[in-house]
Amino acid sequence: MKQNASTTLATSLILVLGMCSSASAYRDYFTQEQKARLAGIQTVYIDAIVLTDKGAGNADGIREVVMRRMGELGYAVTADSGAPHDVLLRVKCEQRKTWEGTASAGGDNDLPDAPSRLWKGPACQLNYDLGGMKVKWQKEVRTDFEDAVQASQSAQGGEPGSYAISALRDALEKYQFPLLLTAEWGQPDRLLKLMDSPEVSQLQKLKVISLLGEMVADEALPRLKEALKDKDLAKQAAVALGNMGKEGIPVLVDILRTSKQPELQAAAAKGLGDLGNIHSDPTVVPPLLEMLDAPDIDINVQTEIAWALGRVPDRRSVEPLFALDRKLQKIRRDPPDPQIKKLKEAVFWSIKQVYTEDQYS
Repeated sequence: MKQNASTTLATSLILVLGMCSSASAYRDYFTQEQKARLAGIQTVYIDAIVLTDKGAGNADGIREVVMRRMGELGYAVTADSGAPHDVLLRVKCEQRKTWEGTASAGGDNDLPDAPSRLWKGPACQLNYDLGGMKVKWQKEVRTDFEDAVQASQSAQGGEPGSYAISALRDALEKYQFPLLLTAEWGQPDRLLKLMDSPEVSQLQKLKVISLLGEMVADEALPRLKEALKDKDLAKQAAVALGNMGKEGIPVLVDILRTSKQPELQAAAAKGLGDLGNIHSDPTVVPPLLEMLDAPDIDINVQTEIAWALGRVPDRRSVEPLFALDRKLQKIRRDPPDPQIKKLKEAVFWSIKQVYTEDQYS
């Protein structure tokens, strides 16, 4: 199957990492009883169907991929509807996607792997059924071509329907749906175990770290701290810590103060802003102010610190932000430096947040 290399790489990165964060596993619309049922899922029944322009097709290849990949997370899988199972995972793959109505906007519906009403090409829809309960979780995997007939002709790939389903099978090999489902079901232990597997890829590790942060899984905190020592995982781990409880604050402060990697420092600053905002915790403010205009501070780190201070309004930030603003206003460059422009915007926005809070406190 011939594909443009850059297109294939871009598609793979979107499928694996996503361009936005996926939904938290612990969804508000689940009751405690339902969450307990999800956390106890062990056996998954896979129901796969394939539809092409010629009608129903052979779903064995699609089913094999889904069963194997769910098995990699330690689930028991079955294709027998009569066998005991805890959850039903449906996978419907089509040469031409059937339009099923307009999804509501916002949240998961705006993610790249959410069902698209605009896409009419080859696609696989994934959703699950928890004992007859209607669940909102739904993902869509697409090929990088919309017209299977034209694509198969260009690639000399044979019959268009088979070509489209083969491409969708390849897409399911890359897409991290087992990780998303495991997070959705609230089973961090399976994700942590996967991190120890010698077969796990770097992209999978990054996705696992991101999901653990979104899940606010306390048992993941030691592993996230360990991941900070890996230069390839450190940035994602710092962001994940920003989604955790207040226990992550000392770790992020230490990164901000001591790390020699600007990207990691910026991620730590963002994490501190997130934690300070979520928990209304002013203890994040002093270390942020300490580094706001520190000698040799990277401008991208400085910008992230400025944004963070605006998210945790505190009167102690007023004068340091005004001082930095005065300093920035003296800088005149033609053409304007885009990094300085971003820093000015961050400082201006934070001054508005902090100064308003100060006026009314």
